[in-house]
Amino acid sequence: MTQSAAPTIRIGIGGWTFEPWRGPFYPSGLTHKRELEYASRRLTSIEVNGTFYGSQKPESFARWHDEAPDGFIFALKGPRYATNRKVLAEGGASVERFITGGLLELKDKLGPINWQLAATKKFDPADFEGFLKLLPASHEGRRLRHAVEVRHDSFRTPELIDMARAYGVAVIVAADSKYPQIADPTADFVYARIMGTVEGEALGYSPSSLDAWVARAKAWAAGGLADGLETVADAPGRAPRDVFLYVISGEKVRNPAAAQALIERLA
Repeated sequence: MTQSAAPTIRIGIGGWTFEPWRGPFYPSGLTHKRELEYASRRLTSIEVNGTFYGSQKPESFARWHDEAPDGFIFALKGPRYATNRKVLAEGGASVERFITGGLLELKDKLGPINWQLAATKKFDPADFEGFLKLLPASHEGRRLRHAVEVRHDSFRTPELIDMARAYGVAVIVAADSKYPQIADPTADFVYARIMGTVEGEALGYSPSSLDAWVARAKAWAAGGLADGLETVADAPGRAPRDVFLYVISGEKVRNPAAAQALIERLA
């Protein structure tokens, strides 16, 4: 997002292949190879989990680009080989292989990269900064956006926020979950993963909870802070931000309904 561009709010789910979605989300008779085509026309973004577990061919990224409509955005999870290690700063080769492995085939549909740390990984300031230094700001002329998903309570410190802001990296907001909540904006975009869908709600969340998440997304986009979420440092300067919000985990079968309900409320 450039300084003059209006901020956008994109909402989606994790992946598009999940058998229990056939019926509640995907219509009967839809072939598996058309699931991305279908999902990408009812959501505005998807977080791709498969890139965390293994490499993808450039042809796959190109196919995803072609199957999704204009304006759709893919967030990618960085490979676990880069983040599930004792010394994060030693993951440079894995980061480079991922960045140079064809993801630019997504072209204008390439969104932020989620570098998810293990839940047992504790905050080591020197090592964490060493990892941030490995994340390139661009590749072959295309700007890259990076977000870190920290999942140990030791990361709830202003030192983390200062460091992330210095490198322009977003700290992912984990919400409605067991993971520590760090809702401090640290980049020109906000990346949120909400994990509280339940079986007893047809839309995964109650109407009031859906309304609350829409209000938070709008507040972030306007440059503010989100009500009801925990921060650990001083508020940043007010500036518009793009927002990427994914309904993840929880009662997974309800997640597409929750994401669509949020999109409808935004409209």
